[in-house]
Amino acid sequence: MPEIKDIIKGCLKGNRRDQELLYRRFASRMYAVCLQYSGNDEEARDILQEGFIKIYENLANYKHEGSFEGWIRRIMVNTSLEKYRSKNLLHRVDDIDQIPEPDAEPYNDDYAGLQAVDLMGIIRELPPKYRMVFNLFAIEGYSHKEISAMMNISEGTSKSNLSRARVILQRKVISYTGIGKKVLNG
Repeated sequence: MPEIKDIIKGCLKGNRRDQELLYRRFASRMYAVCLQYSGNDEEARDILQEGFIKIYENLANYKHEGSFEGWIRRIMVNTSLEKYRSKNLLHRVDDIDQIPEPDAEPYNDDYAGLQAVDLMGIIRELPPKYRMVFNLFAIEGYSHKEISAMMNISEGTSKSNLSRARVILQRKVISYTGIGKKVLNG
């Protein structure tokens, strides 16, 4: 398999074979990133396509410092944020207190079969503004200050959205698995 530096050089020369190799090498992992930020599979595919176009257009700007995959991931996250902003998804979401409290069942050591794919599905059910903040903070590791700049919101709003996202996720996980709050709170 060719080295990533050679593939990048080929892409910069406009070599379609190298562009395809680059896509094939990273598409599945980046699709997973896009799914984290999208509302559905179709939107994730759109973000992936737009992201790869940006990657090809900006490949000359890659400075070969740090992880190339990290550079691509940032482009995918930023493309997701642009999609979010373009949809103007800052509309009011139902108050968190209106989400029904599930009846929690006793603690269950096996988490009732909850797997990573199930958790990702639950995260994708979050309202868009909460999903974006949750992913940026919990998965990407951005600070509230960075998130506020990226999303054009205040730090307080970022913190509030994260808190609300966690409550929604907690309630959904409890509902999905039947695990009591004891497990989720520590």
